[in-house]
Amino acid sequence: MRCGDFKESYIKDEGIFQSIFVKFWLGLFILFLLILPLVADAYVLYVANLIGFAIIGAVGLNILTGFTGQISLGHAAFVGVGGYTAAILITRFDFSFWLALPCAGFVAAGAGLIIGIPSLRVKGLYLCMATLAAQFIFEFIFIHWESMTHGIRGINIPAPTLGGFTLDTEKRFYFLTLVMVVIAVTFARNLIRSKVGRAFVAIRDRDLAAEIMGISLFRYKLTAFAISSFYAGVAGALWVSFMRIVTPEHFPFHLSIQYLAMVIVGGMGSVLGSIFGAVFMILTPEALNVLSAALSKMLPAIGQLFIPMKAVVFGALIVFFLIFEPLGLAEIWRRIKTFFLLWPFSY
Repeated sequence: MRCGDFKESYIKDEGIFQSIFVKFWLGLFILFLLILPLVADAYVLYVANLIGFAIIGAVGLNILTGFTGQISLGHAAFVGVGGYTAAILITRFDFSFWLALPCAGFVAAGAGLIIGIPSLRVKGLYLCMATLAAQFIFEFIFIHWESMTHGIRGINIPAPTLGGFTLDTEKRFYFLTLVMVVIAVTFARNLIRSKVGRAFVAIRDRDLAAEIMGISLFRYKLTAFAISSFYAGVAGALWVSFMRIVTPEHFPFHLSIQYLAMVIVGGMGSVLGSIFGAVFMILTPEALNVLSAALSKMLPAIGQLFIPMKAVVFGALIVFFLIFEPLGLAEIWRRIKTFFLLWPFSY
């Protein structure tokens, strides 16, 4: 602890902004995010939007898995529920995007409540199987309920509009994504500091002891599933509105695995870890694509060998990272901060 940095109350100890130094650097970072679309090209903004959608979905899954201890292998299904809900409301019922967006979240939350019911009786690997079943059930619905979802043909969605502006470019959609990410992260960070968040953590650490203390497992487990699914639904609605098309291929099982990897790599039980994990999982494949293109130009033989190995390299990076840093990127960031806070007296 830094000299003179002790806290005299629980509220101060749980404060989001612990010092003026933190506020200063956060302000600079937000300024950078606001300037980015003015200097970046369309491809960079495209990737930035994908990172934003991934952050929202990863924060939702971390609330469920990292903070409440309920493992889910069906997160992509709830992203799909939100995406299809928004698409159907906009195209069939003439809802505006701004009304369809929260509706997509609430419909996904309702689906999460239903799927979360088995969590009251099972946990661990058994809960994994229950959520995995939900993933395949929703995939079947997306493909075969053609009267609503149009099957594998998908649904084309018009670009959102705001006043006289149409959000039909990466730059214009970027600002919407940024606002939604800020709202999602801020709500999650404050939720964890609340009574509900402390109940989630108690259930994760020891659900039997939490129940003895008077915490309702029925209420809080279902609440965690609903909040997590709401985040997923909003992420799905934003994603399909950005892509302007939704098909079943957008929500496969490996997307659920990717979201789970974001939480594990970033750091379970950390909102900041969700952000780090989403950035890592989106940027690493893009970096491998750039590397393979460069190798193909300089050394065609090696480049041709590296291209089909990208998935293997990506998986190896994750395994290597988890072996040497199982607590995630958030723990690395914490150690870096601690080093500079205590330097030169780091003992």
